[in-house]
Formats: sequence, C-alpha cells, structure tokens
Amino acid sequence: MAVPKKNQLVGLDIGSYSIKLVEIDNSKKGMILKNFGTIGLPHDAIVEGSIKEMEVVSSAIKNLYKNLKVKNKNVVTSISGYSVIVKKISIEKRKESELESSIQEEAEQYIPFDINDVNLDYEILSERAGEGGEEQAEEMEKDLMDVMLVAAKKDIVDDYVSLLQLTGLNPAILDVDAFALQNAFESSQEDISGCYALVNLGAEELGINAIKGGVSIFTRDSSYGGYQINEAIMSKFDVSYEDAEKMKLGGTKIEAKNRADMEEIFTSVVSGWVNEIKRALDFLATTYPDEHIEKIFVSGGSCRIPGFQKYLELETDIAVEELNPFVNLQINEKVFDPKYLSYMAPQAAVAVGLALRSIGDK
Repeated sequence: MAVPKKNQLVGLDIGSYSIKLVEIDNSKKGMILKNFGTIGLPHDAIVEGSIKEMEVVSSAIKNLYKNLKVKNKNVVTSISGYSVIVKKISIEKRKESELESSIQEEAEQYIPFDINDVNLDYEILSERAGEGGEEQAEEMEKDLMDVMLVAAKKDIVDDYVSLLQLTGLNPAILDVDAFALQNAFESSQEDISGCYALVNLGAEELGINAIKGGVSIFTRDSSYGGYQINEAIMSKFDVSYEDAEKMKLGGTKIEAKNRADMEEIFTSVVSGWVNEIKRALDFLATTYPDEHIEKIFVSGGSCRIPGFQKYLELETDIAVEELNPFVNLQINEKVFDPKYLSYMAPQAAVAVGLALRSIGDK
C-alpha cells in the first residue's frame, strides 16, 4: 500500500449539490492527477453552506473515499457564503508580531459579526504587491500595508471540523472557496500577471473573486445559483425538486406548450446572475478605476446553464472562458477518461485548488 506523502492533502469540496474529491501527486515530473470523483447529496443536506444533515453528508464522504480507494485521511476543505468575510484592508505599517496582537481590533471595524464569534486569519499582501507604480509609492510614503483579512463564523467552522472528524478524517486546513479557486486558476494559466475575474456558480452560491497579478483585490459571495431554476420550475409546473432537476438538465422531454415558460425561467434567472456579476464588476471599476478586467473565468456546476456564458460576455463586453483546472496536471488516460474530465472540469475547480494545498503552506 502506497503511503501518502506526509504533506499531501486530499481536496474535498463539500458543496450543497455534490461533494468533489481530488488527489494530486506532486512528483519530480510535475503534478499528477491521482484521484478524482464526485458524489451527489440530497438537496436539503447542506443549505447555504450550513450542514443540516451531518450523518447523510458524512456517509456520502465515506462512500466517496471507499469508491475511490483513498487512503490519505488528511484533508483540506473550504467554506464560503455569508459565514465567511474576506476583506482587503489597508492599515498602518507594523511588524508582523505587532500585527498579530492588534489584528482583532483592526478587524472589528470591518466585520459585521461579533468578533468573539469568528475565527480570524490574515495574510500580508503589501510585500507581494511591491511592483506597483506611483499609487504604490504614495502608499509607502503613507506607510500603509495591505492585509487580506479572513473571518469565518466559529459555529460553521466547528460544523465542518466535526463532520470530518465524524467521518474519521483529519481536517488539516480549512480554506475559503475563493482562494481555492484562485489556486486552481493560477496552476492552470501560464501567465497570471493581468487582472481577471473568477466567477464560481454553484447550486446555491455565486462567488466572485477579482485578482490582479496573483493577488485577490475583491471577493463577494451571493445567494444565487442553479437551485433558483429548480425552484422556479417547481412553482411553475408543480413538480418535485428531483423532477425539476431533470427538467433543468434536459432529461425530461418538455411539451411544446411549456417550452416558452421554461425559456422564460432560464432567461430571467440567468439575467439575474449576470446583473449580480455586473454589479460586482461596476463596484470594482469605481474602487479601482485603473484596473481593467481582461477576462472572466467561469466555473461551478451551474456555469454551463444554457445562455449564461454568452449573455455574460454580451452584457459585460469581456471575454468569458471556462476554467479547466486539469489543464496543467498530468493525466493518465488509462485511468481517467479525458472526455469525462473535460465535462466535469468546471465543477472540479475548487476541489483541485484545495488538493494543491499542502500541510504547512500559506
């Protein structure tokens, strides 16, 4: 039995629609895809990032582990949504040791939760963004430093830790979807020096992360997602969630008289998503007037909803491309069907980004 490399982690993306698992071997020859699989969840097991059915989700993870014959118990998973706040702040320059003691006070101004109810983490960005132009020079004069602040509600963090422990796994790192996605994006691109928007559209969540030169400058999570289409179909045609899902995915033949209604549902939901993304990009444009988004990369299980990518491109006038997190991984085609991987690529982005993490990195 191959012993997992001591720093290697299993990426586990626990979504409300399905759980995705990725293992990557970091070898001398590069990164090799070792394992990939997914398992569906009942639609009310996880709602807006909070785990409602602990046993159900735990047994799904156990099944996924068993089906894929995964041995490594050290996992990295991520959270997102309203229970996580990611904010870039500028504060007076100070030594890291001083920052450690004062970050709590600094954070209180920016976090809408009681500071005692959250786990705080931060990363100093200034050093990395040192190549900036005049604006950066001015900032240096003012002696400011940029810090990425991450606050996650303790009860949600505890839930995910409990879930993994209940499943017999060791939660080594708890990440944030936006950063996992950024990892996947960076590993799939040859050049990341420009300014890009990453849009992750899942069943219940729309996540946006704008990055410039490899540093996140803006993130936002909204409660939009594929489930909105299901709900609209359920109310319009008086069907169950499961039947609505089949209709949404085209598995059920739609009668001619209902086609116009279906089209209207898709059009109105998709335009809601695009408007939300546009609002975020407009906010970005006013906050960073000198930045220009070169391309929007989309991922997530709902990013292939008919019309979405085309409409997003039309409305924003920015090129839209699907994020393929497998593109720079070495794939053994005897083990993985390339067609299946390219079909699953958008859904796998967060899981791949998580699997790229290792114990002790930052």
